[in-house]
Amino acid sequence: MLLRISCNTTFALGTVGWILCTVSMGIVEWRVWYVDNTTVISSGIAWVGIWKVCFISYLHVSPGYKEQFCHKFSGHDSSIPREIYAAQGLLLIAMFVGLLGLTATVLALRNVCMGITHKTLITRFFLVGGFFYVFAGLCILIPVSWNFYSVTHNQTIAFPPSSYMPSSPVAQEAGTAIPIGIVAVILLMLSGTFSLSYRLSDKSCCSRARA
Repeated sequence: MLLRISCNTTFALGTVGWILCTVSMGIVEWRVWYVDNTTVISSGIAWVGIWKVCFISYLHVSPGYKEQFCHKFSGHDSSIPREIYAAQGLLLIAMFVGLLGLTATVLALRNVCMGITHKTLITRFFLVGGFFYVFAGLCILIPVSWNFYSVTHNQTIAFPPSSYMPSSPVAQEAGTAIPIGIVAVILLMLSGTFSLSYRLSDKSCCSRARA
C-alpha cells in the first residue's frame, strides 16, 4: 500500500511541478525594478520577465492593456542579457520534457490500475518518467538561479529605446516567478527521485496495490 501511495505521489508532484513551470514561464514578474524617474514609468516600478517588460504608464499604453505599457522581447534585441534568452529556451524545453515525464508516469499507472503485472514494463515507464522529471527540473534550475544571481548583484540591462526602460534601476528584487520556479524544481526533483527509486522495490506496484 505504501508503494502505491508513492506511485500516486510521483504523479501528483510531477503534475504540480509541471504546472508551476508553465506558470513561471508566463509570469512577467521575474525581476522587479524600482526607478526614480516616474515621467514615463508612472508607478516607479517595472516588471521584467523573460518575454517582455511591463510598467504602469499614463503616457504610453499598449493596445489591450489598461494604463500599462509592455515591450515584448524579440530576436533583434541583442542587448537583452543571456540569462533571459537562456530562460526562454530552457523553460520551453522543461515544459516539453516535463510533459513527456507525465505521459510516462500515466502509462505506468495505467498498467498498475489495469492489473498488468509486467514489472519490467512498469519499471521502465517509471525510470523514463523519472529521467524526464529530473532533466526538466535542471532546465528550470539553471535560468531561475541565473536570474536570481543577476537580481542579487543588481545587474543592468541595456534595453532598446522602444521599451522606455532605463538601463539600470535604483534597486531591484526577485519577482514572484523565481520562487514559483524554485518550488517547481523541488517538486520535479522529488517526483523524479521517487520514479527512479521504483526499481529498488522488491515488489511491484501492482502487487502492493492488491495488498
